[in-house]
Amino acid sequence: MTVPEPQDRPEDDPGAARRLQGLSTELTARVPQLLEAMRSVGTGLELHATLDRICETAARLTGARYAALGVVDEAGGGLCEFVTYGVGEDDARLIGRRPDGHSGLLGELIRHPEPLRTADLTTDRRAAGFPPHHPQMRTFLGVPIRVQGEVFGNLYLSEKHDGGEFTDHDQHMVRVLATEAGLAIGNARLYEAARQRERWIDGSVAVTTALLSGEDADHSNAPAPAHAPPSPHADYAAHTHHALTVVAEQARKLADSAAGFVLLPTSDGGLEIVAVSSDTPDASIGTKLSGKGAVVAKLLAGESVYVADSSTDPRLLSPLSARYGPSMLLPLHSDGRVLGVLVTPRAIGARPFSESERTLATQFASQAALALMMAEAQRDRERLAVFEDRDRIARDLHDLVIQRLYAAGMTLETAQRQSDVPEVRTGVGRAVDELDITIQEIRTAIFALQQGPAEAPSGLRTRVLREINMAAVPLGFKPTHRFVGAVDSAVGELTGKNLIAALREALSNTFRHARASRIEVTVDASAALPDGTPAVRLSVADDGVGIPAGGRRSGLRNLRRRAESLGGASEVGPGLGEDGGGTTVIWQAPL
Repeated sequence: MTVPEPQDRPEDDPGAARRLQGLSTELTARVPQLLEAMRSVGTGLELHATLDRICETAARLTGARYAALGVVDEAGGGLCEFVTYGVGEDDARLIGRRPDGHSGLLGELIRHPEPLRTADLTTDRRAAGFPPHHPQMRTFLGVPIRVQGEVFGNLYLSEKHDGGEFTDHDQHMVRVLATEAGLAIGNARLYEAARQRERWIDGSVAVTTALLSGEDADHSNAPAPAHAPPSPHADYAAHTHHALTVVAEQARKLADSAAGFVLLPTSDGGLEIVAVSSDTPDASIGTKLSGKGAVVAKLLAGESVYVADSSTDPRLLSPLSARYGPSMLLPLHSDGRVLGVLVTPRAIGARPFSESERTLATQFASQAALALMMAEAQRDRERLAVFEDRDRIARDLHDLVIQRLYAAGMTLETAQRQSDVPEVRTGVGRAVDELDITIQEIRTAIFALQQGPAEAPSGLRTRVLREINMAAVPLGFKPTHRFVGAVDSAVGELTGKNLIAALREALSNTFRHARASRIEVTVDASAALPDGTPAVRLSVADDGVGIPAGGRRSGLRNLRRRAESLGGASEVGPGLGEDGGGTTVIWQAPL
């Protein structure tokens, strides 16, 4: 039996013992500095600020002139982010794009995530050299940073201020710091992920609110853009242009992209850009993508497409793609129907989209598609309500008003023939003529009511009626209404939109708080402000319980602010109930 040789102990090797004692002495002397560095790294929760702080702390701890932190991409083949310390802004601008992480010592650390130290980069066979304008560096120390057991990135240090090499002490200190950095980065990533989810949820809510609030109700009657070709989707693109622009703007902001595009299917099976959020939106409106490409086919089939670099991807043949780098192409599909495509491209050289960003953007696209379908259904209901109201008014005018006027005219003609007084006969004749003219005007109005929205644009009067009809459902009864003056022609577009919003707010307050059984809405375009400025006055009166002494006034404050922003005013008075019970909201603004 072979007896194993006893292993050498530190006390048997005086040199090893001295080195161990020196290491212990230096570590003990630098413990306060290390503890302070660890405390500094763990301060704060913002991810990018944490990465900057790690670089700076590591450089100060080891006395390094330069430090950098490379974040490994999710595929593990390169760097998706590169944070530096000690390199000035001018030098960074001259150096150019961040390193890809595939070659040299940076790639070596990614392939073999273990501490790496070299005394001279210029002679190390693993080094790949430096790009032009890069600061000269000789010594190097690299240490991986792990987050929850996975390699998050690598910490690089170079060039000590004293001109010396990185020592074992430096490497041990940086490894301890990297462990603490992993914990700090893990916390920052969790915090950043929570904030990111919150932003995307808020963005989805903002899109849904904008699409369903009706703030731009007239866009449904707007003519199609001149660039839009005749197609089954041309009317849809015109009706929802504002809504799609809101989707593009929110997606651009949330994805931190250079632009946001919404494309709709064309009659030839391709896609066309109909809404843009970018620095030069008009330049890309109307751009088409052929349906022959594999990417378009995937999108129209409801599949998402992620592109690492749009400027070099051979699948994207559009000249527009040459301007951008990483891109997400997401179908807007809901209930088995692809409404369009949402594209969020970043600038060339920007970081690629992470897996969490892709997931959140896909959910946002699905929510936006659902909101678009709901908005379209809401507009259909509103148009149907207006058409039904028009038909009712036309029937009433034809069956009741015209018949009564005609009967009155026949009675007057009989009286005219039976009268022997010339003045009476002349006066009655003029009255009969006026009745004939009135009947013709009513018939003209009936014809206009029977026209579609393309022939008869939606005016303020129609929008007021629409709001009243929509309020009738939750109220359980239909408010009465009265128009005074040239409401459609005299009231400007901005004042009209704000009046509709004020009417909606007043009716909503009445429904929620008033418990009213009667509401009267009056729109007077012949009113005037106290200084004599021509104005339109909206009055919404009810016979409800009135405003309690301690009740909320937020809705009334909104009305007042909206009126004052236009130079008008808003006030509250007694209502329609007995002894002034109920509430009357008066809102007025210059024409």
